[in-house]
Amino acid sequence: MYSIFKITSNPTVDFAAEELKKYLRMMMPRCGEIPIAYRPDAVNAFRLGLMTDLDLDISDAADPQKDDIIYISTDKEGGIIAGSNPGALLIAVYRYLRFCGCRWLFPGVDGEWIPTIDSLPAVSYRKLADHRYRGQCNEGAEYQQNMLETIDFTPKIGMNTYMLEFDIPSAYYNSYYNHDENTLREPEPINNEIVLQWKRQCEVEIQKRGLHYHDMGHGWTAEPFGIDSSNGLTRGLIRPKVDFIPEESFQYLAQVNGIRALFRRPLDTNICMSNPKARQIMSEYIADYAAKQNNVDYLHIWLSDGTHNHCECDNCRKKTPSDWYVMLLNETDKLLTKRGLDTHLVFIVYTETFWAPKEEKLNNPDRFTMLFAPISRTYTETYGEDADLSRIKPFQLNNNHLPDGMSACLGYLKEWQKLWSGDTFCYEYHFWRTQYYDPSGMYLARLLYDDIRALKKQGLSGIVEDGSQRSYFPTGFPFYVYGETLYDSSVSFEELTEDYFSHAFGENWREVVRYLENIRDHLDFAFLSGLCSADKTVSPLYNPAYATRIAETSKITAAFAPVIAANINQPRRAASVAWRLLREHIDQLNMIAAIAEKRALGDDESAASLSLEMIDEFSRREIALERYYDHFLFIYSCRGKLIPSKNLNRNPITQ
Repeated sequence: MYSIFKITSNPTVDFAAEELKKYLRMMMPRCGEIPIAYRPDAVNAFRLGLMTDLDLDISDAADPQKDDIIYISTDKEGGIIAGSNPGALLIAVYRYLRFCGCRWLFPGVDGEWIPTIDSLPAVSYRKLADHRYRGQCNEGAEYQQNMLETIDFTPKIGMNTYMLEFDIPSAYYNSYYNHDENTLREPEPINNEIVLQWKRQCEVEIQKRGLHYHDMGHGWTAEPFGIDSSNGLTRGLIRPKVDFIPEESFQYLAQVNGIRALFRRPLDTNICMSNPKARQIMSEYIADYAAKQNNVDYLHIWLSDGTHNHCECDNCRKKTPSDWYVMLLNETDKLLTKRGLDTHLVFIVYTETFWAPKEEKLNNPDRFTMLFAPISRTYTETYGEDADLSRIKPFQLNNNHLPDGMSACLGYLKEWQKLWSGDTFCYEYHFWRTQYYDPSGMYLARLLYDDIRALKKQGLSGIVEDGSQRSYFPTGFPFYVYGETLYDSSVSFEELTEDYFSHAFGENWREVVRYLENIRDHLDFAFLSGLCSADKTVSPLYNPAYATRIAETSKITAAFAPVIAANINQPRRAASVAWRLLREHIDQLNMIAAIAEKRALGDDESAASLSLEMIDEFSRREIALERYYDHFLFIYSCRGKLIPSKNLNRNPITQ
């Protein structure tokens, strides 16, 4: 009855056709086989291809390879599904399936909400995605099956970008496979060879879906000098010599406090940027990497992580780190041009490079995109704030204080934009530590919505989120809001709320929303993130005035528990899983509230004891929840705030 014809020959078009077939057959399980064929001259049935191959207008896309236009014109028998590029076509297939009633609530088969229908709807739809960059970057504790599921999930909620940080991201994989912060699971050691193979597998899956692949970030100040940075979270010792640093490399390391040495760990160590040979070594290493990794769409060239770690030698003092950084970028661009490589590079406004250069400028801006990474923002303000240039502080080498409010962060962005008029997007951290200071997820969802709606005001073209691939506990609503709003910023928050919760929880979805909003109001984000302390010398959560409100959390969860019990079995698997996650989350909420109440009252000894109980309990439950819940990143993020590390009788993870 149905057929799918591919107008364009392309691997992502092939995959899009297979996805359309799969979900059509799931929605209409008695419809029979749906053949797929390459037929550029087809005039009926489903026709999938690039808009240019179908003579469709794409003039509103500044760059059709980067800007996604989705085009759908179908009736009950089929029709045209097209995109401005292969990845946009795949997104167009998922958009069409949304019109048919499909939803993807969180990664994996259990997150799919697929209706059963008798006939296909007529759809007429065309949309230029509102932001060019819509995606995520690996973080936290990751395992391979979950990575593959999140890559698969990305275009289903309108996103087009995936970044894999580090040449060999063993640090993130080791956090999972060593079961860091889990007191019960036995470590399962892996090695760099396996991790590199897994990274390549991820790259193939990213490419299959036509996603824009972003690679690397930190590591360039270590690897070119023979320093292994693959286990990026491991600290070294600050001393002149360590076993894994080649003797000849010390001359190229940044001089800090009078010595050239490792600064905490490889990823935190900068180089002597005024040394032409050091810059040459780094540029040649970048060019070699670019030549080999010719599948990369955006290669991120960042300096070290951390702060107060730039070279203090007499020559390096003559320019700001940003000036030296731009010099390095220009030299790298020149070398890439000489080698005939068109690799697109991303430079970052982050920590010390928040301060714009005073003298240097990029000679070939077409090769570059700017990344704005306001890691020091507090998440109590949004991108809707007005930039405040008066809050920009004079640069002081290794003695700077990063801006802590959004208006201040945007002030630094505006200074850069005086020098840079090219494409700029954000590297954000909503799904890193921040998500764990909002146990309800409702504050974070609204913050994301307001942030995204204000991006264009600041001349920003989207976001790549640095965060866990398991950010779906208690719900996937914040991530759903993230993907859908970046794709279409005209959708209202109320529409998104009803759309997500009605599919995830069925007819009683409004009760879930009210419950989570009640939790949001009692376990306050600003309090849990340490911004409301009455006396920081006691603790970041010390504030007795909050204790009574926090204590009411247990009453809220007790009142809602019967609602969960009455709804735990749903006709849709995704909804059944969603209710079960809420049931598990109630226990964590009660534990969080009990610890937070003790912290608010200044009773850190009791808080530490309760923290150990929570760590043990969710160590036990992790394996059942790990597709949605990142136990390592939750505990790591709570240390020093909710969890009083100084009184905890276990070694805290340091980063």
